Amino acid sequence: MTVTETKVIYRDSPTYEQARVGRVFNQRRPNRYPHGIVEATCVQGITNAVQLAKSQNLRVSVRSGGHSWAAWSVRDDAILIDLGKYNFIEYDEETKIVKVSPSTTGKMLAEYLSAKDRMFGGGHCPDVGLGGFLLQGGMGWNCRNWGWACEQIAAIDVVTAEGIALNCSEQENSDLFWAARGSGPGFPAVVTAFYLKTREAFRTMKNSVFIYPLSEYKVVMDWVQKAVHECDDSIEAVAVGIIDPVTQAPAFLTSFLTFQQTEEAALASLKHVNATHPPGAIMEGPNSPTSLLNEYCTQDLANPHGHRYIAENAYIKDDADVTEVLRRAMTTLPEGSKSFTLWFSMYPCSRRELPDMALSMQSDHYMALYTVWEKEEDDERCRNWVTDVMREVERESVGAYLGDSDFQVRKTRFWAVEQGRRLMEVRRKWDPEGRVCGYLDEGDRSGVEGLENVHEWQK
Repeated sequence: MTVTETKVIYRDSPTYEQARVGRVFNQRRPNRYPHGIVEATCVQGITNAVQLAKSQNLRVSVRSGGHSWAAWSVRDDAILIDLGKYNFIEYDEETKIVKVSPSTTGKMLAEYLSAKDRMFGGGHCPDVGLGGFLLQGGMGWNCRNWGWACEQIAAIDVVTAEGIALNCSEQENSDLFWAARGSGPGFPAVVTAFYLKTREAFRTMKNSVFIYPLSEYKVVMDWVQKAVHECDDSIEAVAVGIIDPVTQAPAFLTSFLTFQQTEEAALASLKHVNATHPPGAIMEGPNSPTSLLNEYCTQDLANPHGHRYIAENAYIKDDADVTEVLRRAMTTLPEGSKSFTLWFSMYPCSRRELPDMALSMQSDHYMALYTVWEKEEDDERCRNWVTDVMREVERESVGAYLGDSDFQVRKTRFWAVEQGRRLMEVRRKWDPEGRVCGYLDEGDRSGVEGLENVHEWQK
C-alpha cells in the first residue's frame, strides 16, 4: 500500500463522525474536526499516514484506546491515526517479555498473560489502551510498591515524524526511549509497539473494604495514612469519597488490596488493617477473595460508559495536612452524580530515586477527581465544582499526573525542572516542525514549544 493508496476517512464520508468520536470514552464530545482519519491495521499503514500528513503539511494525532478525558486524539485539521484495529499480543517464553500494540488494553493483556501464569501492572480501568497509559508513566496496580508501569518497558517501536520506523531502547535512539517513559501526549513520534517485562502472577488476591459515613471522615482518613506505613509491600491502599449508588448518600470508602501466592499469606497481610480499622463502619468486607479480572469488573462499574466526565488531579505535598486539604474534595461531591474522589498512596516508592526517564513528578499522596454525570444540562454545575475544589487543592500540591489532566483548563508542573527542560529539547530534536500533535492546551497553541511546566496559579 502506497501513500496515495492509504484509505482516509474524510469529512464528507458517512462514517466520518463515527470514526471521529466513536471510540472516545468521554461523552463530552469535543468540537474539533480532523482533516481525515486513518484506521491503521499495520506499521506500513501508520508510516503511510505520517508521510501523507507530511506531504500535505498537516499534523498527525494518535488514538490508542480513546480514554483520554480531554479526547487528545481529536485535533482540528490533522490526520488522526486510530490504532483500534491494529492489535497484537506476542509473548516470548524465554525472556518473559510481551510485545503489545498500543491499543491493547490492560484487561486484554491480563487475560492473555493469566494463561501463562504471568502478569503486568497495567491501568486500573479495563478499557484504557496501553499506549496512552504507558507514555504518561503508568500509575498501575500496586504502583506504590512495584513502581511505575513505564519502568517495565524494555523497548519500543516507533514511526518518527519523518515517517521512519525505528526501535528505541537504552542502547539505540535512547533519547526517544527516555522520553517515552513519561512524556504523555507530547511524545514526538508514533509508538507502534511496546516490549514489556512481565512478573509472576499472583494466585491469591484479597481485598479488605470498609465504608463509613462522612461523619467519620477525619478519623478514617488519618488512620488510612498511618496504616499505609504499617502495611507490607503487597498491599495497594486507597481511600475514596463516593456517592452510594443505592441510597445516593455520600460515604467514605477505604480499600486494601493484597497480591499473594497463598491464602495464608493474604490473610496475614491484611491482619493489621482488619484489626486496627476505626469503628463506626456502615459496611465491613474484610478478606474478600478477588482476582485481577474481578477488580477490572469493579473498576468498569465505577467508570460507566455513556457518561460525561471531567478528571483532575494533584500530587499533594508530603508534609501537608492531607486530610484537611482533601476534605472538600472527598465530602462535597456533586449531588445526583456518579462522581468519586480518590486518594492513592504512592509511599514508599515516592521516596526512592527514579530511573533516568522523563517521568519525574510524584509525592506520597496522589489525589484525583473523577466527576461523572449523564445530562448535558449538568455540565456547568459539575465543571464549577471541579474548578472550586482544585483552586484550593493545587496550592498544597507539588504538581500533577498527565493522565488525569486537561491542559486546556489548568496547567501546573508535570515533571521535575530538569526533566521538563530536557523533554522539550527531545521533542524539538525529533519533531522540529511539530508534525505530531503535542499537548492540547487552550486553542491548541503549544506546538513545538510544549508545556511551560510551571504552576500557572503562581503567576
